[in-house]
Amino acid sequence: MGDRPIGIDLFAGVGGMSLGFEQAGFDVAAAVEIDPVHAAAHAFNFPMTAVLPRSVVGLSAAEIRLAAGIGRNKVHCVFGGPPCQGFSLIGHRVLDDPRNRLVLEFVRLVAELDASTFVFENVKGLTLGGQRQVLDELIEAFAGAGYSVRQPWRVLDAAHYGAPQRRERLILFGAKTGARDPEYPPPVFRAAGRRDVKGGPFPGASVADALDDLPDADRFPALLDGDEVAATFGRPSDYAAEMRCVEAGAWHLGHRRKWDPSRLTSSARTGHSDISRRRFAETAGGDVEPISRFFKLRADGVSNTLRAGTDGARGAFTSPRPIHHRFARCVTVREMARLHGFPDWFRFNATKWHGARQIGNAVPPPLARAIAESVVAALGAKPTKRGKAFPLGDPALLRFDVTSAAAHFGVEPPNSKRDRKSGARKRKQVEIERELGARRANG
Repeated sequence: MGDRPIGIDLFAGVGGMSLGFEQAGFDVAAAVEIDPVHAAAHAFNFPMTAVLPRSVVGLSAAEIRLAAGIGRNKVHCVFGGPPCQGFSLIGHRVLDDPRNRLVLEFVRLVAELDASTFVFENVKGLTLGGQRQVLDELIEAFAGAGYSVRQPWRVLDAAHYGAPQRRERLILFGAKTGARDPEYPPPVFRAAGRRDVKGGPFPGASVADALDDLPDADRFPALLDGDEVAATFGRPSDYAAEMRCVEAGAWHLGHRRKWDPSRLTSSARTGHSDISRRRFAETAGGDVEPISRFFKLRADGVSNTLRAGTDGARGAFTSPRPIHHRFARCVTVREMARLHGFPDWFRFNATKWHGARQIGNAVPPPLARAIAESVVAALGAKPTKRGKAFPLGDPALLRFDVTSAAAHFGVEPPNSKRDRKSGARKRKQVEIERELGARRANG
């Protein structure tokens, strides 16, 4: 197999798994994502991928193939992380609960697409206590659909694969019954700040490695009202140089993008009171600030797990961003992206809330790449690297709120308490949509 294998991303979010699979040599033909704000950001970063801004419920394999333009071509891997409630119902099958319907939809689409392999990712909690019933029934469901699951399953930590963040995810590898299951990738790194293990993995990147070349966002007044500015960067660590794509190898087997590396993006500032800043400054790295309960990063360690918070339909609660190890403020969205393993060309929604939520929901790309490389090996594929650089999408895609993103895709907007509070922002987004429509009309 000399060409690039084809992948389909279900529950795609902003595209952490899409990016990792692309970097491993896949062409991600389609991405399905119900949140229109996430779908818009995915479309910006992956203009060569067909984005389906809808639920997987009722979605057919034929619709995915049509949108992706792949006809009857082989789908080599379906990957994604459907949300599942994990409720334990004694004496009942958990996957029969309507709250876990999306898990079975994932199984259905893997089978309908006749995928050679699949990767199912989810929270570590699915392996614990009564929630194990969901996992056991899921493996049975895959077997019934004609797929084996590599046993024993494993929980992988992103810090062991290059991301300066402790983030554990359950990963299930599967393949058509009788075919070769992908193998779990061995740890490449140990988390920075941990003791050396004789004969163990190499030390990974630290918080300082990830962040210290980035200019302080608080120096730029323009970032009070926007999320990007021209800036001068410091001397990068090896990790930061990869995030900045200063060498060709930093793209791995992914498609190069046309972008401006002189701009600091996704870096809208956060206003903190003097009292908060004083408390942040007095907190030692690695400790939790007692009033805000924010974790303060340690320069020679790794980040705590970056969380997403809740979406607008569930109250729009923001998960706390950690405190910067050098500056008395919370980290920016770009700094979160560095801690997650997203390169600097990759952009997020311009608002701090949506941008942080997109990162917190994503699988770190270095972990996704290691997973995808194992799939490539199981397939026996030898993907080639494309020489052509692709332009990114229209930046207007990054300025949508839920209402205007839904209007752009022609879908019904989800119920969002946050968006209902912002009439002025809605009017602004309508203007953005008109601007985008005018650009499309003008070619």
